[in-house]
Amino acid sequence: MSQFLQVRDLHVTYAAENGGLRALHGVNFNINQHEFVSIIGPSGSGKSTLLKVIAGLLEPTRGELIFNTQNDQPARIGFVFQQANLMPWRTVLENIMLPMEIQKIDPLVSKKKALELVELVGLDGFENTWVQDLSGGMAQRVAIARALIQEPELLLLDEPFGALDALTREQMGEELLRVWQVRKTTVLMVTHSISEALLLSDRVLVLSARPGRIYDDIAVGFPRPRTDQLRYTPAFGELSQKLKAAILPG
Repeated sequence: MSQFLQVRDLHVTYAAENGGLRALHGVNFNINQHEFVSIIGPSGSGKSTLLKVIAGLLEPTRGELIFNTQNDQPARIGFVFQQANLMPWRTVLENIMLPMEIQKIDPLVSKKKALELVELVGLDGFENTWVQDLSGGMAQRVAIARALIQEPELLLLDEPFGALDALTREQMGEELLRVWQVRKTTVLMVTHSISEALLLSDRVLVLSARPGRIYDDIAVGFPRPRTDQLRYTPAFGELSQKLKAAILPG
């Protein structure tokens, strides 16, 4: 696998009355093409801040991001937030097609790609449903499809299932695993769930308490394809304990 992203000596300090709030301090890591990497750590450790910097939504105080893209073109990045942020006055299909519409892509081409994604994320039969009538899990499927329609080189997921109940969250984790195993998009995901991180990821980056820095980089060596049954194996339990100890050292 070739290297896709290098994060080098990344610092982020937010302006504050007491001289500034340090969110990230000297963050360094690499991501390879087609790799699924999760970020986990204590609340307030700068996980979401890191994603915003990578997405170009926030300027770092110091440091650099190096993307290995064709002809040094800007990386195509998709972003899925904890809330689906869909347009309630548009249908499922219309929401998925929105990024292509903004770019003035041929509607016939857009619709064909959107229908392929509807099938991929398991929303067949809901193409013309108003998104306000969807469950939380279904709405997140639409958000994921909308992010994928531009064929991003990097998909950023910021606690995408955090607002869902535990059972729906597990089901969505399985769905995301299935979609990733088909598309193999490079993914960087923030999560608070150790089980979710281990089921989905090739590696898990552990951030320290604020200011966040990379405390550990744990390889997840379980073979693919994976299924939800992996959660109930002794090896999964052992690695869960190792990751928990890394998040809460001492």
